Amino acid sequence: MTPLPKLLVIGGSAGSLDVLIQLLPELEPEWPLAMIIVLHRKAGSDTLLSELLSAKTCLSVKEAEEKDMLLPGCIYVAPADYHLLIEPDGSLTLDASEKVHYSRPSIDVTFISAAEVCGGHLYCLLLSGANMDGAEGMQAVHESGGFTSVQDPATAEAPFMPKYAINTARVDKVFNIREMIDFVKGLKA
Repeated sequence: MTPLPKLLVIGGSAGSLDVLIQLLPELEPEWPLAMIIVLHRKAGSDTLLSELLSAKTCLSVKEAEEKDMLLPGCIYVAPADYHLLIEPDGSLTLDASEKVHYSRPSIDVTFISAAEVCGGHLYCLLLSGANMDGAEGMQAVHESGGFTSVQDPATAEAPFMPKYAINTARVDKVFNIREMIDFVKGLKA
């Protein structure tokens, strides 16, 4: 079986799209990790988010579909109204179970699923947002040996989500936007 690529999962809500629009253009074509982006979106949202993000990067961007396989250099966007899970074989699963913290997709659900599968080969980044989603998942990532980081609440449009994670979970690093970009650019396979 082919080993899973290292994985970066970015979760965010209100105010996080601006950060992604700054980050994605700086990634090189040979950026070696797989990336999952989980943004809180309303049910019925169309796929314009994937198109918008695709226009900002040379990497492949797609809305995640059932049974997609994690590949290095690819960005998977969690679709509206589905939780996104990672299976042990590196495939993705969409789940329509109950909302978590009023959200589907839930950042916690994806962080926890990724922690179970990827362990120490996982990096998680929690961006701006206005609810508690992400903190429980960050704790699971930390306990599995993964790396946890949050956007500095002072730089977040909606600081509650990263601040809550800092106060309730083990966070390895708090990044301002420039530090975050440089960190992600420097990740190695």
